[in-house]
Amino acid sequence: MLIKDAYIAKIGSGLSTSAGDMIIDAQGKYLLPGVIDDQVHFREPGLTHKAEIYTEAKAAVAGGVTSYMEMPNTIPNTLTQARLEEKYQRAAEVSLANYSFYMGASHDNLEEVLKTNPSCVCGVKVFMGSSTGNMLVDDEKVLQNLFKSPLLIATHCEDEAIIRANTAKFKAQYGEDLPISYHPLLRSEEACYQSSSLAVSLAKKHGTKLHILHISTAKEIELFTNEVPLKDKKITAEACIHHLWFDDSDYAKLGTLIKWNPAVKSAKDRAAIFRALQEDKIDVIATDHAPHTLEEKCQSYFKAPSGGPLIQHGLVAMLEYYHQGKISFVKIVEKMCHSPAILFQLKHRGYIREGYFADLVLVDLNDPWKVAPENILAKCKWSPLEGQTFQSKVTHTIVSGHLAYAEGKFDESVQGKRLLFERS
Repeated sequence: MLIKDAYIAKIGSGLSTSAGDMIIDAQGKYLLPGVIDDQVHFREPGLTHKAEIYTEAKAAVAGGVTSYMEMPNTIPNTLTQARLEEKYQRAAEVSLANYSFYMGASHDNLEEVLKTNPSCVCGVKVFMGSSTGNMLVDDEKVLQNLFKSPLLIATHCEDEAIIRANTAKFKAQYGEDLPISYHPLLRSEEACYQSSSLAVSLAKKHGTKLHILHISTAKEIELFTNEVPLKDKKITAEACIHHLWFDDSDYAKLGTLIKWNPAVKSAKDRAAIFRALQEDKIDVIATDHAPHTLEEKCQSYFKAPSGGPLIQHGLVAMLEYYHQGKISFVKIVEKMCHSPAILFQLKHRGYIREGYFADLVLVDLNDPWKVAPENILAKCKWSPLEGQTFQSKVTHTIVSGHLAYAEGKFDESVQGKRLLFERS
């Protein structure tokens, strides 16, 4: 393969080289397109004690993620076009990976939302459940107006009224000392399904391009279909690494370290999500990388924030399932590389093709290593996967033609590019 400037120039045998060309010998390794992570929280601005664009983009690249789409629940929330553009400008300065940022929706910023340019912004994020600041949108009239927009709508679906009722019930029983094992009961299957089904009904009514994030229950899968090619789907779904890796039996060992919203639920739910991926009812795999400090996470149940760092380990976690014979290498590439590009209509990314951006990852499938604090690159310096041995290792990551990571070392001389979308 010949890479020239930012692009794949030629694929084939007998390619000629010139003096000064960099040559990478990939003998014995696998080459795949760069992972496209459609849901991350890099915490900048306002929460940079947890993470920042610079540190988390490096962790992404080390994990084989060449492009990410980052969420608006920072401080201040990304609710105006000016604040959205500030994030793009910051990423242009410091992000080693390619980037896009969601516009945030609230009860009162529809005018700002409708200014969003679909050709250079990944989508609009709607929190239909608890969120940071002013971003909970649970008024049906507001939702109707948002779903009428021509933009891609990405939703966090949990019904707030159900969660509040469950919280009141469990607090009456346990006070502030609620065991973490109750998290999937408080943020229940009912709460997820009620909200997801509302989102789907609104999308069907208005013809919305709807993408429901982090599916966590078996029941929600009935809302999605595999009878339509992804390029033609109007309603799509995402599965996250933590809902594929953990189940409620892991709370006993890991406690609030695996507190996420939506909650990690039962082994039955986990198996159903995995099966729905295989059957193409769920379309993409993401990480929902959402760091907090270890001190924050180790607080009592109600005080510990939800979310955790996973972007560095998402690809190798899925490759562990490949080694176990549970998923094919091709299906992993489809769900983490091809499908996000199709779903978001990314311009010239997500595939190994001549004329496409050279977003590429080399993986050694037989180079075991263990997750430990000294090799965790997220700013928070912990992982719920600490102590896990992975059989596969990312050895090289090329971002828009630039060798950004090779054998544990970074070249930060070139930053990633803003993602563009083939939409009118």
